[in-house]
Amino acid sequence: MRICFVSRRYWPAVSGMSVYAEKLLEELVRRGHDVVLVSQFRGDAAGSAVYGGGPPPPDRVPAGVRAIGLEALGEQRVSQGQPADFAADVATMRDTVLRLHAEEPFDLLHAQYAWPVGMAVLEAATELGLPSVVSVQGGDGHWVGLCCPEHSTGIRTVLDRADAVLIGSQSFADEVVEHHGTDPERFTLLGGATDTTAFSPADEDDLGRPDHDGDGVTTLLFHGRVDRRKGVLDLLHALAALRARGRAVRLVVSGIGPDVAAVAELVTQLGLEDAVEQRGYVAYADAPDVYRAADVFVSPTQSEGFSNTILEAMAAGLPVVTTRSVGVVDCVRHRENGLLHEVGDVEGLVDALTALLDDPALGPKLATQALQEVRDVWSWPALTGRIEAVYARLAGTAPDTSWTALPVPERPTSRGRGIEPGPSAEPCRFLAAPHLL
Repeated sequence: MRICFVSRRYWPAVSGMSVYAEKLLEELVRRGHDVVLVSQFRGDAAGSAVYGGGPPPPDRVPAGVRAIGLEALGEQRVSQGQPADFAADVATMRDTVLRLHAEEPFDLLHAQYAWPVGMAVLEAATELGLPSVVSVQGGDGHWVGLCCPEHSTGIRTVLDRADAVLIGSQSFADEVVEHHGTDPERFTLLGGATDTTAFSPADEDDLGRPDHDGDGVTTLLFHGRVDRRKGVLDLLHALAALRARGRAVRLVVSGIGPDVAAVAELVTQLGLEDAVEQRGYVAYADAPDVYRAADVFVSPTQSEGFSNTILEAMAAGLPVVTTRSVGVVDCVRHRENGLLHEVGDVEGLVDALTALLDDPALGPKLATQALQEVRDVWSWPALTGRIEAVYARLAGTAPDTSWTALPVPERPTSRGRGIEPGPSAEPCRFLAAPHLL
């Protein structure tokens, strides 16, 4: 098949979605598909600070994939003190897909992220008469549509009218149903995946020991998007509590994101300068070594679609401490393959980390079970096969175009009504902070 894959952001963005896109496209090409990647990117200084900036670099695009970078000019209006214009970026993505199809026709369009990318793909698919697939992977399911009437109507239209809606976990699907009233039958549950060849333990015979290099200090790792919604600030408070109790622990914060400065400020406030290293941007090829140098992986996240970093940590042989949250409970079970605490519960996080430090058998037990599971269940070939089956089912089918006959406020949603936007509506918070999507 010839597939147009439209991504919210791609490398050099530091994001689980970037890894997901790269590995999926790599597998699709290996299976004989012709893939074109169309990806948004931030080219302004503020966006570059959060995402890394710039179009998809050639050395990060899988061989055989044609990559088209689209600067998110509508989103970047915030750099000039103006509200973001998502409609302009949707139009740019849609028109790019139409132009590429005119050059050489596609068989199917796949959006990575339901908003705004999903709307661009839905509009293009409707105009071209092609089937559309939408992957719900993060903020599009957690927050979009709860922000303002316009986006509520938009994302519900995408969720209700795309020909297939892919989602990583049952708990995440349940959350989206609760938010938008979407028919649960609309979702295809996929699970997650990681590269178990690249991500592997430093020593498979010595898994999960909380001081594997013998220096007397346990190294905690936070790796990924540096965002308070991922719990990184909670982790700093937990680290301060552990050290106040005389525990020999340090923390590596690896990655970039909207709260890099907030982390640095809190480190100073808590007097943790000698205990925290902010690693900054880490190239994907270097990420396995970052995991191998750590003793424990900590992800106090508020919610996930399906956490790639947790799977990477499992594959690297680290014990995982994380939250009982959406997208996490589908792959982590308390005291079986990880330790769980409640979202926002700093004392619970401290207790979980203390349990690992005090019980030398617990870390190896958790890490060994997790490593076996990630190799058996969460592999890229298996996940790609499930996506490929969706493509095969949709090949040659016609999209639902009935929604285009109605004005936007009246377009049907799962609850049988649109939401009328108007001048009195509360301003959408993402118009001022689009990078949080």
